[in-house]
Amino acid sequence: MKSVKHILARKGSNVIAVPAKTTVLNVLKLMSEKNIGSVVVTENDNYIGLVTERDYARKIILMGKHSDDTTVGEIMSNNFPKITPESSVDSCMLIMSENNIRYLPVFDKEEQLCGIISINDVVYETIHSQKETIEQLHSYIQST
Repeated sequence: MKSVKHILARKGSNVIAVPAKTTVLNVLKLMSEKNIGSVVVTENDNYIGLVTERDYARKIILMGKHSDDTTVGEIMSNNFPKITPESSVDSCMLIMSENNIRYLPVFDKEEQLCGIISINDVVYETIHSQKETIEQLHSYIQST
């Protein structure tokens, strides 16, 4: 069964991070530039949460705030379930579905952030794994 470490090996474990005092507007520009939907929020170079496009929509636009004078520390989400590189892709899909979230931070044994996975990463890995299984079955059937 595939695990999160397979996803991180494929996509890398680099994350885009900003200090909590960064304005939402600057983070939106960064997200657009990097074509990503979430950014890690840090304080003293330590992970404290994620800010997502959903946070922007629900906590800025709908609340009548302005993205140029609100910091990401004010709107970030920090209650994500913790997963490790050893977590299975299937369990991540279940966690994401049950919690209606699109991103999961990945922590190593020392509780240090070592990557972020998205629902797209999980879907891609699932599809790739299914294709491998199908190819193996075809190969087995043709060899008998």
